[in-house]
Amino acid sequence: MESQSQSGQPEAPKRSPIAGMFHKLKTNLVFRSKLAEVNGAMGDLGTYIPIVLALTLAKDLDLGTTLIFTGIYNAITGAVYGVPMPVQPMKSIAAVAISSTGEDFGIPEIMAAGICTGGILFVLGISGLMQFVFNIIPLSVVRGIQLSQGLAFAMSAVKYIRKEQNFSKSKSVGDRPWLGLDGLVLALVCVLFIVLVNGDGEEEEEEEEERDDSRRRVSIRKIIANVPSALLVFLLGVVLAFIRKPSIVQDIKFGPSKIKVVKMNKEAWRNGFLKGTIPQLPLSVLNSVVAVCKLSYDLFPEKKFSATSVSMTVGLMNMVGCWFGAMPTCHGAGGLAGQYKYGGRSGGCVALLGVAKLLLGLVLGSSLVGIMEKFPVGVLGALLLFAGIELAMAARDMNTKGDAFVMLVCAAVSLGSNAAIGFVAGIVLYVVLWMRNYGRVKPSASGLPLRTDAA
Repeated sequence: MESQSQSGQPEAPKRSPIAGMFHKLKTNLVFRSKLAEVNGAMGDLGTYIPIVLALTLAKDLDLGTTLIFTGIYNAITGAVYGVPMPVQPMKSIAAVAISSTGEDFGIPEIMAAGICTGGILFVLGISGLMQFVFNIIPLSVVRGIQLSQGLAFAMSAVKYIRKEQNFSKSKSVGDRPWLGLDGLVLALVCVLFIVLVNGDGEEEEEEEEERDDSRRRVSIRKIIANVPSALLVFLLGVVLAFIRKPSIVQDIKFGPSKIKVVKMNKEAWRNGFLKGTIPQLPLSVLNSVVAVCKLSYDLFPEKKFSATSVSMTVGLMNMVGCWFGAMPTCHGAGGLAGQYKYGGRSGGCVALLGVAKLLLGLVLGSSLVGIMEKFPVGVLGALLLFAGIELAMAARDMNTKGDAFVMLVCAAVSLGSNAAIGFVAGIVLYVVLWMRNYGRVKPSASGLPLRTDAA
């Protein structure tokens, strides 16, 4: 006989651990909407492609190996977390590498910096310290970091749209022409197309309308909203890359890159840690773990995962892949916001992107450099712009003047210097305001003081 609960309803059969694991994988990877999930997978490319291309051209990064490893990371994180958890380059390490000479900070130093950063994050995660940090950081400070990162992405996007770029030197080289296959008009058309399809990103609930013309308008809006805007814009960029340089086809060589262990001497470890790990670590803690978890809770409140697990996955990715020359990677709130903006709602979104990266790495290897080099930068800017805006809009829940004050100061200092200094400024300001008002005010929902005599 079936066992019954106290309410009289039959209890659900208990799953074995293995069956439970497969059920979780299936739940995490299932597409909520096929076209929307495919479209969402494109949402992170605005940051991924420029940095990978810059490191490939300036430092001879093995693109094929990077695609293989980041593809595996994407598939695993999608299966584990069940949300469009991005895999992005470590931006501070990339910035140091691009701005330094090959002898001073080359591939060995880049990989050493990634391994050291990953190792520290793994220790912080497994020891429980990362969860402790996550629990005590005020929400207004986290929102300040998210706002600054989102605005930084958006400003970079505007620069990509307005100016021609030399990614190997990480600088603009002049105004973008109005016309052409990578002209300003093309970029602006892509921006307007994305706005037309996606709107402001707010999900609309369908309303029952009695009039036929109203129903027709609702139907048209629904059809437009289902158009995979980011996917179409990306495919347009690929087609234009081949048109701009038809000889790319002749340069394609099939087969993966030869994976080999990177040799790192003592000097590479020292320079990697001092010049790469130290500036990267605060950004990884704040944006790759703390801000990602906060944003995930906002977007997917039904999904439960901890700062501990996120910190450990970032650590493991770099403790494995960097030994073989794969670019140092992390999660990022900007990538998560971008993929959500374009329709990503499940782990299947990034798992699909991971499979695509893996296949490209195995089939084409480093031959993809030529295609990426001719990909219209203005089109990338259009994709990146809305990813940055979506991340910055997470700060709109700071409804009290005190919360907004801390958030804006933190964001301003972060934009003017870096995220680590902005974080310190935000924490100091938060503590000073708390001490100033201690004992004579009641706290707000986020912990900041509210005036009791406010109207």
